[in-house]
Amino acid sequence: MKAKKKAMISQPMAGKTHEEIVETRDKAVAVLEGMGYEVVNTLFTDEDMKGHSNMKIPLYIPLHYLAMSLESMSSCNVIYFCPGWENARGCRIEHDAAAEYGLEVMYG
Repeated sequence: MKAKKKAMISQPMAGKTHEEIVETRDKAVAVLEGMGYEVVNTLFTDEDMKGHSNMKIPLYIPLHYLAMSLESMSSCNVIYFCPGWENARGCRIEHDAAAEYGLEVMYG
């Protein structure tokens, strides 16, 4: 049995409600799963941060989440960028990393 290809979602989050973030993510998940991808969860919470690092409290939490996202990216075949990614610092960094390392990118 052939393993499913994995996809990660990159989306702007600053200034958005949790509901807006989840709604955008759900749409992206539907697109990717419809194409046969397994979607890696990168919608991190404070619970995900616990035990991920030896640090008790990261000094820069958004940077820590970005590091977790880049780690997840290393196991993905494709990165899906949601609308507005180009205006979000973390998404731009993820985009640069994907491009520099030759990962396939898709845009929503």
